[in-house]
Amino acid sequence: MIQSSTLKFLRDLKSNNNKPWFDAHRSDYEAARDNFAGFINAVIKEFGKYDPSIAHLTAKDCMFRINRDVRFSKDKSPYKANFGASINADGKKSMKAGYYFHLSPGEHFVGGGLWHPQPADLNKVRQEIDYNLPEFEKILKAKKFRDTYGGLYVEEGQLLSRLPKGYEPDNPAAEYLKHKSFIATSDLTDAEISSKPLLNNIVKAFQALQPLITFINKGIDE
Repeated sequence: MIQSSTLKFLRDLKSNNNKPWFDAHRSDYEAARDNFAGFINAVIKEFGKYDPSIAHLTAKDCMFRINRDVRFSKDKSPYKANFGASINADGKKSMKAGYYFHLSPGEHFVGGGLWHPQPADLNKVRQEIDYNLPEFEKILKAKKFRDTYGGLYVEEGQLLSRLPKGYEPDNPAAEYLKHKSFIATSDLTDAEISSKPLLNNIVKAFQALQPLITFINKGIDE
């Protein structure tokens, strides 16, 4: 499970986001990182029983570095005040749909999908939705998906004002074809993160998301 010391480290890092502090607390970072990695390995072991495509992964294949790329950012804070893991069959750098877990005090969430895809892949997914709208809507209307995620998450700036070129205004899939990303997220509280059922809850959340991941990747692969 996620240790309270891991959450404390992330809170402290957020308030002391500088190299001298980080260097002085490197052992705390390493302990927190190892705790998160252990949890991700447990998630992979359990969820891999339901999605064999990710069963070969380890936490190292999924976890992102804590160092921020500040080259093109106004925020020059050197570290991320979170731990994140992209559990994707092709690894964390894959451009295909996958699962994601984000650990950040007060801002935890579980979910996944296809985020900011390349134009060619985005077109393929839109085409798959257009061709198989009943199947896509069945996935989104499934009780487990609705209870866990509510629906697709609409990130600011990730929805077209008009339909993509080639689709008619009366297309029954119009509301979905405007999406630039296809993701779903569910927020988690600090109390839920620290609870014993966390592992089981994350696995169940990924199970609810699995049909959407399968649908999206089928479109990309065809």
